[in-house]
Amino acid sequence: MTPSATGTHSKGDQRRAALLGSLDELLHDSSLESISIADISRRAGVTRSAFYFYFENKAVAVAALMEEMYDESFAAADLLSGEGTPAERIEGMVRSLFDSFDRHEHLYRAMLEARAESPAVRQLWDADRESFVPVIADLIDTERSAGRAPAGPSSATLAGVLLELNDRMLERLALGGPLSRDELVAGVVHVWLSTIYGAAAPEEDR
Repeated sequence: MTPSATGTHSKGDQRRAALLGSLDELLHDSSLESISIADISRRAGVTRSAFYFYFENKAVAVAALMEEMYDESFAAADLLSGEGTPAERIEGMVRSLFDSFDRHEHLYRAMLEARAESPAVRQLWDADRESFVPVIADLIDTERSAGRAPAGPSSATLAGVLLELNDRMLERLALGGPLSRDELVAGVVHVWLSTIYGAAAPEEDR
């Protein structure tokens, strides 16, 4: 790649980053619906046409912003194979997801708007969730092979259902509801344990 081409690519990356940074800042104080493309572009110091060069619409830009939260979700999933009892590991994963939500609450709320508005974003959302299925399914298969979890529906099916539960948990956290955070954690951990182990999991490390 020539120096001039490298410079152009770098400048393009800077414009894209500026647009995403602008949107992120605006979402701290405003809903996605109330923010215009002109608002984002003006704050980023670029033209509206520059925004459309990188993003089809606001919803797609929000999906790009969510990449950091997805990375944190994978880190949370890694806790499932760490130290401690099944209950401790699962609770660690759930609380890690909550911590990530706290850091990105404005983005998560915007993503709910974007998901409802854009079929393309909805597909991205579903695809990202499905990317976690092999991780959870492998955990279930390992526990079954070791005789610590009973046979049942396919591990992929159970993994999909549990990830849907996590999705719903975070959505309820964003929209509000009658359950406190600790009640949500306790309920979700219980469902995960019951789904994988069939009954209360033993307390010894697994």
